[in-house]
Amino acid sequence: MLISPAYAQSGGGGDMMTGLLPIVLIFVVFYFLLIRPQQKKAKAHRELVAALRRGDRVVTAGGIMGIVARVSNEHEVLVEIAEGVRVRMVRSQITDVLSKPAPGQAAAPASQAGGGGLLGGLFGRFGGRGN
Repeated sequence: MLISPAYAQSGGGGDMMTGLLPIVLIFVVFYFLLIRPQQKKAKAHRELVAALRRGDRVVTAGGIMGIVARVSNEHEVLVEIAEGVRVRMVRSQITDVLSKPAPGQAAAPASQAGGGGLLGGLFGRFGGRGN
């Protein structure tokens, strides 16, 4: 015949373990490089959101900075983003807390914290004051 017969390799139980070892190592590497740090980050964000209090300066997921005016319930907060402008937000959309008020000290209004109202907060030092 033109085709030579193919013979199966004889193997033992050690070959199966050798085949599974790279897959197990890949899973371990993925766990320590991807899964575990993401779980730590999610836990830190949950703790940050749970510790929100009135007067905290926060940054939202959209990049808007404001001051927490009221914590409504476990899902919502009221954030003052400019003088007289308050927005109801879902707590999970707050990405960072910039500063917390000192104990016994009243929180500064958004007009003082933003540096001159809505335009001062948006444009910072370019708020039309001749800087």
